[in-house]
Amino acid sequence: MNHTIDLLMNRRTHRSFKKEPIRAEHRELMQKATLRAPTAGNMMFYSVIEVTDQQKLDKLALLCDNQGMIATAPLVWLFLSDVRKWVNYYKESGSVEKGESQNIPWRAPGAGDLLLAMSDALIAAQTAVIAAESLGIGSCYIGDILEQHEQIVELFELPQYTAVATLVIFGYPKNPAPLAYPAVRCPIDSIFMENSYTEAHLSDLERAFGLQEQRLKKQGILPFENTGTISDYYYFKKHTSDFMEEMNRSSQAIIDHWLA
Repeated sequence: MNHTIDLLMNRRTHRSFKKEPIRAEHRELMQKATLRAPTAGNMMFYSVIEVTDQQKLDKLALLCDNQGMIATAPLVWLFLSDVRKWVNYYKESGSVEKGESQNIPWRAPGAGDLLLAMSDALIAAQTAVIAAESLGIGSCYIGDILEQHEQIVELFELPQYTAVATLVIFGYPKNPAPLAYPAVRCPIDSIFMENSYTEAHLSDLERAFGLQEQRLKKQGILPFENTGTISDYYYFKKHTSDFMEEMNRSSQAIIDHWLA
């Protein structure tokens, strides 16, 4: 197995880091590697805010469901979908004016621009995560950044045509050893399809998530006194949760802010 495949197969999430700051040469390598990520048309439809202000870090931890590890992580990168830079470039360089002289009207960025920019930002984030892993730096994605849209916009002064894509924290792991219960993934044939979509139903899903369910049962964390299913676990823990209600509300606000 080559080094890259070995790295991917053994990567794990880390939520506890040494207090040691990220070495300058490692941070620069991460930045350079991130910029090599695939990007739509080489337009770099993303930006990254490195959060260093402690008051902002504390506020960010609070907004992301009180996750204190965000406030103490050695490196915090907020990945944004960003078409604002091109809106400014088109207008300030005279491209819009030239278009109007040729009867080509200005087109405000739409849903397609948002999705392209989200793809750019997320691809960049994962590239940063793998680059960090190769340097012995652990990472954790913070999905809760999609909540509290209005306060996040205010905290980071985000204009229209920028939108939060994801938040990643980095640091040298306190415990780099493999997890006692490493993450279990679905079988290959339950994820990969050929030529068209194959809709999964109960028997397919029980097989696809069977190993994860066994793991949750072994850990004693299934609902209903450990007699429930993995479907019950995620339905009650995530799908019907208050935080998912807020995430959906906030995500709609992100879209509305972009398309306004």
